[in-house]
Amino acid sequence: MSALLAASPDLTLAETETSTDQIASRLRAGEVIPYLGPGIIEASAPQVPTTPEALAEFFGTKVALPRRARGNAWASAQYIESMKHRSTVEALMTEAFSTPVEPTPLHRFLASLKLPLIVDTWYDGAMRLALSGRADWGEIHGISRAGIGEARWYSFYDAEGNEADGAAAGDWPTVLYKPHGSITPKPNFLISDADYVEVLTEIDIQTPIPDVVKDRRAERGFLFIGCHFHDQMLRTYARQIMKRSTGPHYAIVEPDTLTRNEIRFLTAQGIEPIAMPVQRAIEGLLEAA
Repeated sequence: MSALLAASPDLTLAETETSTDQIASRLRAGEVIPYLGPGIIEASAPQVPTTPEALAEFFGTKVALPRRARGNAWASAQYIESMKHRSTVEALMTEAFSTPVEPTPLHRFLASLKLPLIVDTWYDGAMRLALSGRADWGEIHGISRAGIGEARWYSFYDAEGNEADGAAAGDWPTVLYKPHGSITPKPNFLISDADYVEVLTEIDIQTPIPDVVKDRRAERGFLFIGCHFHDQMLRTYARQIMKRSTGPHYAIVEPDTLTRNEIRFLTAQGIEPIAMPVQRAIEGLLEAA
């Protein structure tokens, strides 16, 4: 199943002829790391926000936001944190993602492959639930340092959800990396502008990226699926997580919805665009399994 990216004067990459069959083969071989965005759960209509904009809208139903913060999840969370308290932000995030999200067929497919690394950038627990039938994996959350009184950037959890020593992570056959945090097994959220200011001051030198992630990306590429890169912070995270990986890299994209910044990002990072709707791409990957 092949799809060519529509011609664009801004996109300097050659038209792709990589098929979902080929990508599925590379996934099975552990050569490509899935990098999941919230777009993969949208079709299942979960009772949780599935975009940063929807999350900002949720915040707006709970707190009267100034115009400058409306529509922006990170600015909304920052306003709430500044005017109320960090605990209010944590409580609202927990409320927003309290309804469990059922794993999609893609989650279950990825869990069956025993991949060395899965990156999941949204706050739901569907990928953890898909992995729950296995004991040979662990999870890493990016965490806010607000209020913890420690100089740490992330927390480790074993397959049962117990907090683990970071030294154990290198022995986990599969690592689930949630760079922005997650609702499960313990709520951890990077969400406010202040959270990201701390991380982004050091992410260029890779301090907030766990060593096991750096090790496992080294000779692999990434598959971006269900992701959007219309915001500078989202592009920065993707660029830093894939830093020093060898490729090849792929992104499932719908050309008609791409912004100029997204096109430039794909080009600059050498990410090969696979032009098709997310759900069609998922069907192709599953058919090739």
